[in-house]
Amino acid sequence: MRLTRAAVLGRAKAAALDGVRRLNCWGSRLTDISICRDLPNIEVITFSVNGISDLEPLNQCQNLSELYLRKNNIASLNELFYLKNLPRLRVLWLSENPCCGPDPHRYRMTVLRNLPHLQKLDNQAVTEEELSQALVDGEEITTPPARKNVENGCPESSESSAAESTTETESELLNFSLEETNKIREQLGMKPVPRDKFSSFSPRETDCSRKKRNNVLNAILLLMKELDSEGLEIVQETAGRRLQAFRKKELQEE
Repeated sequence: MRLTRAAVLGRAKAAALDGVRRLNCWGSRLTDISICRDLPNIEVITFSVNGISDLEPLNQCQNLSELYLRKNNIASLNELFYLKNLPRLRVLWLSENPCCGPDPHRYRMTVLRNLPHLQKLDNQAVTEEELSQALVDGEEITTPPARKNVENGCPESSESSAAESTTETESELLNFSLEETNKIREQLGMKPVPRDKFSSFSPRETDCSRKKRNNVLNAILLLMKELDSEGLEIVQETAGRRLQAFRKKELQEE
């Protein structure tokens, strides 16, 4: 069977992502880590100092051995449900998240009861005594956390989401998105997009779609550092084709 050019490029892209072993997104303003579903061979992930609340995409990272999640928005220890089937996970840093709660002993015991293969938790070595005590004092997690109702991938409005949205004004989101877009274009040897030609969005798109796009842009920029010349050429060719399609569409609309 003869493969199409798109299929060949798709397989090459998948192969490039399969080769990523380490990912450092420290302080990158990430909230969506769905990119992890495409990184089956990732071994070390640094997601500290972000806005991550959902760990579900990590449950496919079967080779993950070190995971750094300090200072995020992980609200429930039930998120550990998605880490329980990662056979090689040995190092976890989860401190300074809401899920840690006011009782550090209960928190540590619960984590160790559900992840007994850990060798280090929050930069502190795990002892055999702790693992035995965790069977008594820790809470076993058997179900994933409850999720809010969603529509088109956007969480319904709530007090918590409203509070989060106030941390970034619309102008800050626009500046960030334009900046990241032009970073990608610069790395691909393309001219930056002028502000007056940058797409505008409705308030609903600003609150959800643009944040999602920002996360994707961040992930692309960080992953590009891990690619070799062949992988970068694939990215450049794919981006070039999409830009041509967008330009053609703009001309047709004019």
